[in-house]
Amino acid sequence: MMKVIISVDSVKFPLTGIGRYTYELVTRLQSQADTDLLLLANGSLLRELPLINKKAQAAKEVTPGIKHWLYGKLRANYLAVYVFHALRTFKVQRLLQPHEDAVFHGPNYYLPEFNGPCVASFHDLSIFTLPHYHPPERVRFMRRELMLTLKRASMLITGSEYTKNEIVTLLGYPADSIRVIPLACSADFHPRQAVQTEQCLKRLGLQHGAYTLFTGTIEPRKNIDALLDAYSALPSAMRSQFPLVIVGFRGWQSEKLHERIEAAERAGWVRYLGYVADEDLPLLFAGARLFVFPSHYEGFGLPVLEAMASGVPVVCSNSSSLPEVVGDAALMCNHDDIEGLQLLVVKALADEGWRVDAIMKGLRQAAGFSWDKCAAETMAVYRELADRN
Repeated sequence: MMKVIISVDSVKFPLTGIGRYTYELVTRLQSQADTDLLLLANGSLLRELPLINKKAQAAKEVTPGIKHWLYGKLRANYLAVYVFHALRTFKVQRLLQPHEDAVFHGPNYYLPEFNGPCVASFHDLSIFTLPHYHPPERVRFMRRELMLTLKRASMLITGSEYTKNEIVTLLGYPADSIRVIPLACSADFHPRQAVQTEQCLKRLGLQHGAYTLFTGTIEPRKNIDALLDAYSALPSAMRSQFPLVIVGFRGWQSEKLHERIEAAERAGWVRYLGYVADEDLPLLFAGARLFVFPSHYEGFGLPVLEAMASGVPVVCSNSSSLPEVVGDAALMCNHDDIEGLQLLVVKALADEGWRVDAIMKGLRQAAGFSWDKCAAETMAVYRELADRN
């Protein structure tokens, strides 16, 4: 029986990005009869994911208390982060010593020192290629840790060919030791009729098919400034008929963005919803007329996949991994092309012929991604490494 250890510290609710990826992998791998699966959580090895009060954790993210504020301050201190990480790493290394017959998987970039075979998932390289989109302390810490991971890893997993090529080109890691395994989206994201979304949307003050949606952390990398510029240039009647709905946590350097969002809200053509509960998000996607995602950089781009799976047309930038995810189903332009983005949004909202075609292509494109497939291909990596050992 193959023994596998997966780090699950990134599984925190509400699930986003790497936490979602890790959660979906673990829930599927736990059902593998031929695998002895252990989960590394907060310095302990467990058989099951820790029980988490999802609502309490989500509420803490929305309305952080003093402890959460203090933790944020400590995270901004490089020395504090380094000492905490060093102590935690030492504890983990001792914990893993009796388990060197296992394959270890770090789904969130990092790997501790481990004498057995190990694989890390690298989701993007923005910490190297676009450091100005991250706090300097994060850049300094992550660059150091990621270079250590490259030395320790027997193999890497990426979610896109784009990220694989960046790792090979920028960091010199051998291409034959990288496996591309695309992510997926929850089966909760699927087309719905207005009667199915009505209750949720009414509570949010929205109507089915009468808004454009953006989801993502409010931070510079997501290029929300360009989205606001393009949307403000739409005909006023179109903005009134299809206001822009923005969903996402407040991120790094988002103060000026929020000032712009608040001004647009007062003008009546933007709604900022902040955090939306996991159970409401698929309904919010399915009720949108259009999904717009002009991000500067994505290692995968899960929101565009969620939109396509929901039967919603997509307009996005043609940067990084996004063309891999959307295929020929979306309208794309350069992330700096404000006028181009505006014209694509107008077409996507008004051109019924294109919309019908885009919805069909999007559903077909989204059907090619699944968490079951992701888990099976990840298991194949574990077996490959176990057979080498």
